[in-house]
Amino acid sequence: MLEKTENVQAEDKVIDNVKKKDEENITSTKEKQKKRTQRKTSQISKVIIVKSKRKETIARAYIKKGSGRITINSVDINALESEMTKSFILEPLSLSSAAREYAKSLDIKLNIKGGGRSAQMQAARSVIAKGLVKFTNDDSLKMTFLNYDRGFLVDNSRRVEPKKFLGTKARARFQTSYR
Repeated sequence: MLEKTENVQAEDKVIDNVKKKDEENITSTKEKQKKRTQRKTSQISKVIIVKSKRKETIARAYIKKGSGRITINSVDINALESEMTKSFILEPLSLSSAAREYAKSLDIKLNIKGGGRSAQMQAARSVIAKGLVKFTNDDSLKMTFLNYDRGFLVDNSRRVEPKKFLGTKARARFQTSYR
């Protein structure tokens, strides 16, 4: 009888040791996973992607922390020849000192496609304003943009009306001749 109880006690000790080791392994793997996720999240920087439309133009902005560089289709904004174009696109940054300060610490990468020159400029300034508001979550900046020009934060929904039959354009009709 004594031998059986000793065997049972020995088995219980072995089982307890195995359970302790399993618990230690589980806690150590959980701690390792936590450390890995902390490292990954610390390496990932916040990137905001915003889009804006004007007529046939679509502008997209990728905004992240950086040194204050602004590029349009992989070209630095300072490389633009027209001073008027540059000032028009950077209009959201010139409205308030807060917007200027935010922009100094952000890299803004614009991608603009389609439409004409004027529509591209309007879409670019709109997407910069939207991106600043979204990245900073600053209500005072949002109200500044809305009070100055609602077009900064709200896309213009007007589109070109499609051409109809019996005419040259959407509403114009072919000229009729009676002789």
